[in-house]
Amino acid sequence: MRQASEFDIIVYGATGFTGRLVAEYLAQRVAGGLAARWAMAGRNLDKLAAVRDEIGAPRATALIAADGDDVSSLSAMAGRTKVVLTTVGPYQLYGSGLVAACAARGTDYVDLCGEPAWMAEMIDSYDPKAKASGARIVFSCGFDSIPFDLGVHYLQQAAMKQFGAPTPRVKGRVRKMKGTFSGGTAASLKATLAAAAKDPKVYERLRNPFALTPGFDGPKQPHGMKPEIDSSLDAWVAPFVMAAINTRNVHRTNYLLKHAYGADFIYDEMVITGPGDKGKAMAEAIAADRSLGSAGGPKPGEGPSKAEREAGYYDVLFIGETKDGKTIRASVSGDRDPGYGSTSKMITESALCLIQEVPEAPGGIWTPGAIMATALTNRLQTHAGLTFKMEAT
Repeated sequence: MRQASEFDIIVYGATGFTGRLVAEYLAQRVAGGLAARWAMAGRNLDKLAAVRDEIGAPRATALIAADGDDVSSLSAMAGRTKVVLTTVGPYQLYGSGLVAACAARGTDYVDLCGEPAWMAEMIDSYDPKAKASGARIVFSCGFDSIPFDLGVHYLQQAAMKQFGAPTPRVKGRVRKMKGTFSGGTAASLKATLAAAAKDPKVYERLRNPFALTPGFDGPKQPHGMKPEIDSSLDAWVAPFVMAAINTRNVHRTNYLLKHAYGADFIYDEMVITGPGDKGKAMAEAIAADRSLGSAGGPKPGEGPSKAEREAGYYDVLFIGETKDGKTIRASVSGDRDPGYGSTSKMITESALCLIQEVPEAPGGIWTPGAIMATALTNRLQTHAGLTFKMEAT
């Protein structure tokens, strides 16, 4: 049995760029009538107080000192709440202690992780402990990988109704996207590349589509690393930078759902660049782009203005194909830039959904699609500006 908690949610990392957006959104939801007891946590209480005042949160909002280098502070924080929402990454550098604390305490946990090698390590180390304590550890509750993870689940639910079976092949195709990737995403990529250069095991996990499905290796998957013509769209498609994490999460969801999509399930993600020579040229330019892992780009703590976040959007098409040639299509779109405006809403609603709508789900290391897919899909459409819909084939 879980003990009564002082808080429903603690936002850890609230002084960072994304953490601040999360705290601001949560404060607005509570001011609008949401019943949730919450607190802000980070290393510096003075900075937390400044953020609290700047975002218009009540002065009574609790502030908690916690530091990733101080294991006792992480354990104490985890012991005060139902769920810890953490934006403190790269998680492979700063997140392991908090996962350990939550798994030991039986405290739920959500993050924005897009680091599959670290996630695989956490699954190996803490999934049994989380199952024993009742902690629900849910990685990747932002743009990577909720629109994709839930989008595939949404499509497969429709396929079950229409065909009586899931589709064994699904394509995720980014149609439109406006917005920059977060400084945290860039930092995570750089940390992952550095880790892979030092440890061959990390490199092997990065290459393996089934890195997050221990004991299961599925069929060969499309690599998605080169521009190509997609015959189902009659258009060029290019590599999608988030595919390396999203595909792993989708396969883990299938694994945790006892292969509800089939043990032979094939899934890939690419960006649609259009038909003809123009589409080909754009696809080749995207494939050659290495800016996210370069020295430039946004730094952790930096990000776009409010106007830029609100001008952003994304639109992802999912195409399911049956073995006898039938197709089914669905889409997921968001009304803010993916890396900040939409992500801050998605992770907040994930934390709320976990404790309010699936409180009896068992402990373990989960994906959003495996533990709360339908409930979270509905919640994101009601509160977070996402739209899930079926499309004509």
